[in-house]
Amino acid sequence: MILSKEQQTEITRIAVFAGQILHQHGAESRLIEQTTQRLGIALGAESIELAITPDAIVITSLVEGHCVTTTRRCGDRGINMQMVCEVQRICVMLEKQLIDIKEVKKRLHRLKPYKYNRWLVVLMIGFSCASFSHFFGGDRAVYWTTFIASSCAMVIRQELGHRQHNPFVNFALTAFVATTITCLASVFEIGENPKIAMAASVLLLVPGFPLINAVSDMLKGYVNMGIARWVFSTLLAVSVSIGIVAAIELTGVSGWAL
Repeated sequence: MILSKEQQTEITRIAVFAGQILHQHGAESRLIEQTTQRLGIALGAESIELAITPDAIVITSLVEGHCVTTTRRCGDRGINMQMVCEVQRICVMLEKQLIDIKEVKKRLHRLKPYKYNRWLVVLMIGFSCASFSHFFGGDRAVYWTTFIASSCAMVIRQELGHRQHNPFVNFALTAFVATTITCLASVFEIGENPKIAMAASVLLLVPGFPLINAVSDMLKGYVNMGIARWVFSTLLAVSVSIGIVAAIELTGVSGWAL
């Protein structure tokens, strides 16, 4: 099938849009590259070449010796594997010829991240952090102190995220709130070992997924992306540390105890 210049341009735009969605929602670099290439080839391109940077994606399609290149910025929209899976599902359906190019474009533009009820998230974060405090040896008082601190911290994190504050400021303030509440519990000696809550209440801020992606990218040859993600995760961890230290200095409580 011979494609016109307009058709090749349309294929390139669809492929780069799919890659942009994957990039923005936390997919690893190998998955972005493979899915975008599969999608472009299934649409009729001979090959798809792309370059991935921490904040952009560049794609070139090749058809009958003609190249079309386009670039898209990829702002962070938070980790969302539902969006990643939906793009992959569309790619598979296209490869099996269950949908055509018009349907692919329509479905990609129709994708919206599914979001859980915010209060359900707060509740589950509270229980998960409180459970860690129990595993660390905390009693019932420490359990509920951790639950309250981590739940309040999650509310702060959601509010700051909704207002699109800098993620480093978000993590620092969230850690400050959680640690301040647990430090007050330590001051008033709530529970047998209230300092356990100081460590457990900030576990919601561990940047585990970005660190996993960073290591995965570096091991698979995407060194620049891996380093960028590693630095971002490290700065998040530093921001959390700043919030914790600020709360400890403010309340005069020294150290954690596990």
